[in-house]
Amino acid sequence: MNSSASPCQIAPAGLADLPPIAALAATVWRAHYPGIISAAQIEYMLARMYDLETLRAEVLTGGIRYHCARVEGELAGFSAFGPTITPGEFKLHKLYVHPAHQRRGIGRALIRNVEQLAANAGCRALILAVNKANHQAIAAYRQNGFIVRESVVVEIGGGFVMDDYVMAKPVG
Repeated sequence: MNSSASPCQIAPAGLADLPPIAALAATVWRAHYPGIISAAQIEYMLARMYDLETLRAEVLTGGIRYHCARVEGELAGFSAFGPTITPGEFKLHKLYVHPAHQRRGIGRALIRNVEQLAANAGCRALILAVNKANHQAIAAYRQNGFIVRESVVVEIGGGFVMDDYVMAKPVG
């Protein structure tokens, strides 16, 4: 999808895109999450969520799709998404934009891309989980039509939890 509102090109990611996706995630997490979660939790979650074998398994057998947003050929952001076990529901698992490319419409373009794919799949709702202390992301999701549906605390191992809001918006 090429969005006229955003200076980026969005396309499905291939397996060769997974190492740059993991590197971008590490850059974003280490720049954004200090003060929201501990450095130890940041490194734990990066190792858990962005290990290349984990990413490959998500793509090959987990039903999760990745799309890359590129600006002048450079990876500027990505999304990961797929259907949930709830009929008619899609989940935006991951949405990250490189700090140098933030506030330029790339995140919005990635969200719109996932919304369109969800609608095309016959889904009625798009959900996501966001850390309750991630005020910048919560504000951005609200600007894109998401509302808080529930509050959850999920144990993720290593003595850590994800203290999140589940946000949702209608699609289609």
